[in-house]
Amino acid sequence: MRMIYLDIDSLRPDHMSCYGYHRQTTPNLDRIAAEGMRFDSCYTVSSPCVPSRASFMSGRFGVNHGALTHWGPGCDFQYPEGDGHSERIPFFTRYLRKAGMKTVTFSTFGDRHHAWWYFAGWSEVHTHTLKEGNENADEVNAAVIPWLKAHGKEDNYFLHIQYWDPHSFYTYPKRYMEQWQDSPVAVFPDESQIAAQQPNTFPRSASFLHWGDNYPETMPGAIRSRADFKHLIDGYDGAVSYMDSFVGELLDTLRELGIEDEVCIVVSADHAESMGEQGIYVEHPCATEAVHHIPLIIKAPGMAKAGGTYDGFLYNVDAIATITDMAGLPVPSGWDGKSYLQALKGEDMSGRDYLVMEHALYTCQRSVRDHKWFFLRTYHQGLYDFEEVILYDMEQDPHQTRNVAGEHPEVVNLMEQRIAAWLQEQMNKPGYKADPMQKVIETGPYKYLTEDDWVNRLRSKGYEEAAGKLLSRRADEGMKPAYEF
Repeated sequence: MRMIYLDIDSLRPDHMSCYGYHRQTTPNLDRIAAEGMRFDSCYTVSSPCVPSRASFMSGRFGVNHGALTHWGPGCDFQYPEGDGHSERIPFFTRYLRKAGMKTVTFSTFGDRHHAWWYFAGWSEVHTHTLKEGNENADEVNAAVIPWLKAHGKEDNYFLHIQYWDPHSFYTYPKRYMEQWQDSPVAVFPDESQIAAQQPNTFPRSASFLHWGDNYPETMPGAIRSRADFKHLIDGYDGAVSYMDSFVGELLDTLRELGIEDEVCIVVSADHAESMGEQGIYVEHPCATEAVHHIPLIIKAPGMAKAGGTYDGFLYNVDAIATITDMAGLPVPSGWDGKSYLQALKGEDMSGRDYLVMEHALYTCQRSVRDHKWFFLRTYHQGLYDFEEVILYDMEQDPHQTRNVAGEHPEVVNLMEQRIAAWLQEQMNKPGYKADPMQKVIETGPYKYLTEDDWVNRLRSKGYEEAAGKLLSRRADEGMKPAYEF
């Protein structure tokens, strides 16, 4: 089996034309979807980058693999100590390689995040630049295409290719943004909603879109109006379009090699991106719908139903289990994912009844998603302004603008029970050590920005009152008891 995994950072499915987006942002990814299956309700269980890709490597939820933030307490990748490797919870890449597949990655992820466990199990590791994830798709393909031409006709390989372009900042040729100048953007957020967001002073809010004062032309300086919002969306869509053009180069190379119809292709992302939801723009700082809902497309000749869709709930670790099943291997007993090969073939298969998700980089949160409700529990709000308990009616309020927790205490209670039951299930698994979320709660979710960093930023812009409120909140939080799950 020849398999290519396209790992696209920060990609929202609702900004892909194959998912129904009104702009033709992804014509080449659309080609893959037309020949395979599109999964409409796939979610990353743990966000953002490090937790998600640790799940990719380990097949486990963040609460079990331990790397629930980007460094420091709560970012200890948990793996059995000593010589040898676990048969029960093997690295995904090592498991494929042991079965005879060449495993190859073109990614600077491990270098960017000092995630040295990421390099385990690969037959070949190509970091291709020292830009630590700031390289564009043309630089990725400059390394990938020669490899494909030399090795693409070989049998039994798993080729992982990571594209970073939809992750800010956007540094592609500006014409990819300018192609959308006459194309409208979505109705949310409207002018009144943007106006209501102006008092927000947390990172990546409408008034504080950037951490510093330098940003490219492909992004506005702030979101003060619908025009600014269009500028931001045009920039993001330009990045997606630019990345997609190099997916086209990849597909053309497969055709030139005569193997286009023989290669299995999987398309997914580590996480998505907030674009106005909860007042947050161009960031992934929470366990929300906008951040956790990711694309999943699988083209598997002879296996996948061409042009099919599947709307059942599944996790990103289920995608890893499905790939393993496609390769003819049993899913390891210690993994948290389950195979959806049956659904991929177009056969009846129920999705998960609900999903529990988690985030611990910028905030400490767990959430529950089912067909009607999205529940969000915040244990530590970091620099943000989340209420402790939030409930959204996704059928009536898909943009999550109104917290209805007070109107539905029975639903809140059910969701709390689901999180508790999920945590208990994880604690009962062999080898469970400790909940990494608790470690982040104790030290605070302050990695790229500390409270003092943000206080100084607010003061430099004349927001003395907001700076004072943040300092006061820190003093109040220091007096609170640690949250008990």
